[in-house]
Amino acid sequence: MSTTKSRRTGPRGWLRAVRWLIAAGLHSRANATTLQVAEDLAQRMDYDTGHARYCLDEMVARLGISRASTKRHISYLRELGALAWVQHGTRINIRRQMGLKGYAATATVYAAVIPAAYDHAMGHTIIGTGYTARIIIDQRGQAPAQNRVLNHVPQQAAPVDNPPVDNPASEGLEPPSLTWVEEEGKLKVDGWVDNYTSQARPPKPRIPHQSSSINGRRRTATDVQTAGKTVRLVRALVPWTQSVPLRPLEFVLRPWTDRGLDAYQIAADLNGMCSGMRWRPRNPVAFLRARLNADAEQRREMQAAQEAAARWEQENPLEGAFTASTSQRIDFMTALRQGQQRLQNTSRARGWQDLSGADDTTAWDAEADILAFLNGSPS
Repeated sequence: MSTTKSRRTGPRGWLRAVRWLIAAGLHSRANATTLQVAEDLAQRMDYDTGHARYCLDEMVARLGISRASTKRHISYLRELGALAWVQHGTRINIRRQMGLKGYAATATVYAAVIPAAYDHAMGHTIIGTGYTARIIIDQRGQAPAQNRVLNHVPQQAAPVDNPPVDNPASEGLEPPSLTWVEEEGKLKVDGWVDNYTSQARPPKPRIPHQSSSINGRRRTATDVQTAGKTVRLVRALVPWTQSVPLRPLEFVLRPWTDRGLDAYQIAADLNGMCSGMRWRPRNPVAFLRARLNADAEQRREMQAAQEAAARWEQENPLEGAFTASTSQRIDFMTALRQGQQRLQNTSRARGWQDLSGADDTTAWDAEADILAFLNGSPS
């Protein structure tokens, strides 16, 4: 911030300026991917200061862009004069300096800035220099902003402000605390209008916390480390999961790891989801979440069907043996097996053709004979 020639701004004005800088061709390699990276930064910027933490790993996971490409397009924004360093990231443990346990490296923080080329094209009047410069606009007799953009597009495509490598700041400093600055306020003085308007920061959507319990007990760091080792092997065994960072993959696979499944069992399940198909999920995390939701819905439907069947049985009891108690059913089945064994032994002794002992086998009552054996009668 101490060396840039660009002025400070908020996320909305900064994003408009970035779109113009890319469309004007001021950097030969800036493209739609650069704008996508800029939009991600704008969503996380502080509305008062225009500061945003780098958070490279999270940005790579959200955008689906490789780590190297993300870093490269961030450098394009710096060379365009649209980003300035507030704090360089270091390996200094910021948690220890805050009196907390654990380790967390000092984060890189960027500030949103607008180069002078954009202000010149828009017809802005600059007061001050560098990061603290401000603008005022005389809107009397001016053409619409769209016409000014078309009429002031520079012909030569060259970087605007920053060289490929800025002078780094002191690495011993921590990220500065966010302070409220009176930047956004419309003020009219003798026909001059400040283009900054007061904007209240909208509430951020609440992100649900990750599950903190496993099998009825609190999840510990050891559980997460063990699951991480399992998921690392799963990612090596399942090709279509290798584009997902380890931490998001470990979180989405917790329904498997919480059941105590090893890496080979989980890999078998995942490979079975895309077995024999050329198609592979473009977003593996979203695909796995959808499959888990579908399986959970199927289990809920099956449970509801079972409960409905149980209620139907209670409301419509069956007659006969099915209404007997469990102990009576067991006694009946035991007697039936004993009677069948006695009948078989007696039939084998008499000969298989003489089951009743009577001369006229056509008059044999099989039902009465079986009941007699069940009751223990010798006849």
